[in-house]
Formats: sequence, C-alpha cells, structure tokens
Amino acid sequence: MLRLHADYPSRQQPAGWLLLWQLMVLLTLASLAGCASLPANVQRTPSRAFSAPEETPLGRLSQQRQAQAGARSDSGFHLLGNVDTAFTSRLALVEGAQRSLDLQYYAIHADASTELLLQRIREAARRGVRVRILLDDFNTVGEDAQVLRLAFEPGVDIRLFNPLPGPRGSLIGRLLGSLHDVERIQKRMHNKLFLADNAWGITGGRNLGDAYFGSGEKSNFVDLDVLAAGRIVRDMSRSFDRYWNDELAYPVQTLLSQGDLDRLREQRQTSPPDDPSRPPLPARAIPASLPAASPDTVLPGVSPAAVAQERRPPLDLQRVPLVWAPSVLLVDKPDKVGPDEGEADTSETVIDGLLQLMEQARQEVLIISPYFVPGPQMMATFAKLRARGIPVRVLTNSLASNDAPAAHAGYARHRPDLLRLGVELHEMRADPGTAGSLSGSGRGSGRGRSGFGLGSGAGGSKSGSSRASLHSKAVIIDRRLAVIGSMNLDLRSQLQNSEVALVIRSRVLSQQAAELITTTFATGAYRVVLQDDGLRWQAPPGAAFPGTDQEPEASLRLRLLVRLIAPFAPDEML
Repeated sequence: MLRLHADYPSRQQPAGWLLLWQLMVLLTLASLAGCASLPANVQRTPSRAFSAPEETPLGRLSQQRQAQAGARSDSGFHLLGNVDTAFTSRLALVEGAQRSLDLQYYAIHADASTELLLQRIREAARRGVRVRILLDDFNTVGEDAQVLRLAFEPGVDIRLFNPLPGPRGSLIGRLLGSLHDVERIQKRMHNKLFLADNAWGITGGRNLGDAYFGSGEKSNFVDLDVLAAGRIVRDMSRSFDRYWNDELAYPVQTLLSQGDLDRLREQRQTSPPDDPSRPPLPARAIPASLPAASPDTVLPGVSPAAVAQERRPPLDLQRVPLVWAPSVLLVDKPDKVGPDEGEADTSETVIDGLLQLMEQARQEVLIISPYFVPGPQMMATFAKLRARGIPVRVLTNSLASNDAPAAHAGYARHRPDLLRLGVELHEMRADPGTAGSLSGSGRGSGRGRSGFGLGSGAGGSKSGSSRASLHSKAVIIDRRLAVIGSMNLDLRSQLQNSEVALVIRSRVLSQQAAELITTTFATGAYRVVLQDDGLRWQAPPGAAFPGTDQEPEASLRLRLLVRLIAPFAPDEML
C-alpha cells in the first residue's frame, strides 16, 4: 500500500472516503493499465561539491564563528524549531551563497513560500552560483509539477529521483501506469538537505511549502530542522553527491519539456475537478486566464500578493547562536531505493543506527515521530529499555492531527502493547491553536513561549483556521545526544525510504530539543493510558481541553475509516 498522503496534504491528495474509493478503482483498473517506461541510456554529467568552502564568504564566516567561540569541535548547530527561523535561515543560505546551492527534497510544493525561495535561487544562479536540485519524483504532479520550470533556467539543474513514468496530471494516473513496477515505486527518497557553498546546511523534517512555514490553508506542520556549519556540512555534501550521480537520478529534460509543463497547466485549467464534491483550487493556483509568466515569476499562477506576505529579512548568520559539538551524519545508501536486484545492503540503515544508539541509553529516551509504526525490531528495543527501567516517552500524531489514516491504523494496533511495556505515549492535538502556539505561526503575534514556538512566525499564516499536524522527527537520548533528521520510527523509514539524520553530542542542544518535546506534552498533547475497559486520552494538568475515552477530535467517519483500513494495511507498507 502506497502512502498516498505523500508526507503532505497536497491539493492532489484525496482524503477520507474518496481515498478509499480511488484505491478500489486503482486495483480494479490494474489489469487495464498500460505499462509506461522510463527513458533508456540517459546521459548524466557527473558533478561534485566544491572542495574549498573556506574560500567563500560563508566558509570564512563558519571559521570565524568557530574561532570566536573558542570551540574545539569543528561543527556548529542551531535548532530551527519555529517556522520563522526555518524559512529565514534558508533565505540566508541562498543569499549568502557564492559558488553552490544543493537542495535534496522529498517534496517541493508550488505555493507562495516556495515561489519566494525559487525566485531567490534563480537570482543566485544568475549571479553565477551553481544550483543543483534533487527531488523525489512522487509529488511532481499537477500544480507541483510547475516547480520543475526552474530546470529550464540557466545555471540550474534539476534531477528527479526514482521517477514514475506516465502523465503528470494526477498521481492516481501515474500510479496506474506503474503498477507493473510497484516494488520500485513504493520506495522513495525521503532525504532533506539544503546546502550552501559546502559550508552551511540544513536538514530535518521539513519539505518546502506553505504548510511547513506556517502559511498552510488547511494544515500547518509542527516541524524541526537544524542549521549546521563547518565540517559536518562536507559530509552532507558527500551524501548529496552520491544521490545526485546515482543512476536513479534523471535530469528533468529527459522526462519532460517546458512545453509539457505549459500543456499540463492548460489541461488543468480546462479539465473538471477529479471530485465534484471538492471545492475548486484557489484562484492563485489556477488563474482564470493563462498569461505569459512574469519575468519576476518562477511559478505561474502564484499570487504576487501572497508572495509579498512571505518576504522578510534573512536570518543573520553572523549572530545566530551556534552550539559547537561533535557530530556524525547517518544516511542511507541510494541503492536502498529502486528495484530489488539482490545488491542493496539494507542491514545498516539510519533506523538501525538509531536503534543501536537508543539501546545505549542510561537515563531516558524522548522520541518525536509523526508516523509511529514500530516493527518487531523497534518493539524489542523498547522492551530492552523498559526492562532496564529506562523511561521511553513518545510524541506522535493523534488520529485527528494525522494526515495519513492508514499510518494511524498501523500505530493504533501497536498502542496497547506499547502501553503494556510502559512506553509513555502522547498524541498531539489537531486544534488550530496548536499549530500557532507550537510552530511559531503568526508574524507579530507576540508569541514568545517555549515549545515549537520560539520566536515569531511566518507572514500570511492561516494558523487560526488550519489544523495542526506533527511532522518533526527526532530522538533525544539522556539529554546529551540529539538525533534530528528525516526519519520516522516506522518500517517504511527502515525498509522502504531513504533517510538522513544528524547525530549531535551536546547537552545544550539536546536539552533545547527536549524542552520542545516536553513543553508539547504539557500544552498541546493528550497522554494515552491503558485502563481495564480500554484506552483513555488524558489532558495535561490545567489544560483548557478535556480528556476523552475515544480518539480525540476525530469524527465518527474518520474513526470508522481507520477500522476499515486496518486489516489491509501491513506495517511495512505504511
């Protein structure tokens, strides 16, 4: 079963009963689907990260910051726990780059925040910066396919990893054309890297799009990244190069042309919605006419007014606090993704390394995982920890805040066993206020509270009406070791997707991350407990919301949907 939520409640992704109906149609039509194919003999010009980052302003700044701190460690870090610093730090890397920008993402969505970033990236390319963007191909459909227009700008190269052949008008159509290759297409590149001049970089849970920066119309993700400087960034660049030069990375021009993107946009303008009951797409995504794109525009149809709301000064890299600490990069090999030919070594994955670190805990393990579907190996690790009396505390999504009902079905069947082991489970609220208070949404809101809301938030935030959805991925061990990356604690991250994570040995940074988690326990999450007659969701002491004996804030229809999905949702496919 493919995870159709695609890590984002995209405009192309069906929800609820429509999702179930489309899955049934997909299976019914499988025998009628044609077998699309990928181009053969693709020419890929190899390229590597620049080897002398110290010759760039960003490289010299990193060295100056290290010298000023008198740090013995060669890598510095800053947690990006709110939407404002997450966005402005990326702006700072783009504007500071002089030689290279390397972006590796699971999803880049065509909306206002992305338009602003892409405009700045295009400007960087025009001043001579080499730009390489490696994007998993799963989400490059519909409006989001327009992101690929940047590949036709001078100085910008985009490659699509593990592509799905077929039309880009809808995800369902592409899946139908790939059913003969289902083992390959369900494996996705989930890595997330944003690198400038091989000197500064960002990794963590965020994709690029409004919902990740506090401006989502329906959902806002509570997420976590880390800004890095120094030697560790060179390790991140080596990982990027390995994926960029892999045979599964296809140059965009081998898969479609700029004319294809024009025709796709025209088709989506004139074709009726897939679901008559669904409201039409926002006017800023599909305008009434199709004028030529403005020279200042990358994504056609995105409102300049919406982009203007996202404009704010880049993060000051000379003053941002950095914690200098020992670190190591955990990253899966590219051959974890793609066809099974007996060559890929998946015995040592990011998740395997993470479980080994967890088993060394002596005091406490704190986990944030939006999709938490532990397999036998993870359950065995939790059992070992609990047998030694080590507290294991988990923050994950509630059913109402989860954008993947199938993933919640997998988690729910493990929930009683986890509680019997003594694992402490907390489920985040979907209430719109949670997105604002925990992700720092609402520029000028005056929110200065702790949790995922350090600082002010993104311009144009719609957190007042957008539900909260947890998307952070981190493990904190003994408040001295922080692991922050793209991985979920589930079998999909362990067996199917490629992932990347930073392991940072620092009591200061680990304590900062732990406070984000424990503050959420106290202000924005239910604690799940096991009682004789079933489960109960307890509200934190003094909370304005009550406890309940059923999945909180979830409709009866959604609860029934999860029960219906559960028998057909094996853990390793969620």
